[in-house]
Amino acid sequence: MASVVPIAEEHIEGFRAALDSVARELKYLAFLEAPPPADVRQFVLQNIASGAPHFVAVAEANVVGWCDVAPKPRPTLAHSGILGMGVISEYRRQGIGRALLNAALTAAKARSMKRIELTVRVDNDPARRLYESCGFVVEGLCRRHMLVDGEFKDSWLMALLYD
Repeated sequence: MASVVPIAEEHIEGFRAALDSVARELKYLAFLEAPPPADVRQFVLQNIASGAPHFVAVAEANVVGWCDVAPKPRPTLAHSGILGMGVISEYRRQGIGRALLNAALTAAKARSMKRIELTVRVDNDPARRLYESCGFVVEGLCRRHMLVDGEFKDSWLMALLYD
């Protein structure tokens, strides 16, 4: 079983590898591959410095999944964040995604975030069901949201609101 922990500098390389693995499946993320190492490092270090919710799942000393809530940068949107997550294929359907999601949502609520939003492809029913089970609701359809291998993919815009 994997341990869910706040991301630390020591996890950056493993986080990027997990992100790259999921991205290259071309099914779940808005990435085709992980960003360059320097960009990932900057993203993680910024999250750590700002206290943004960002967790990784570690199994056998390897990062096997992540969940983060990136706060929106504008003052009028500072109460909200965008959730991103993934679990590498060999570790799916073991409760790791739910554990990561719960950790990130608990941290976001503790930071007084009032709105957490995400997009999930319409063909990713397991993820949509996970998000719904945690209180997210569909707010709309993002038509032609992604273009993957020459084919448009629609996504659901989902959000979770805290009082």
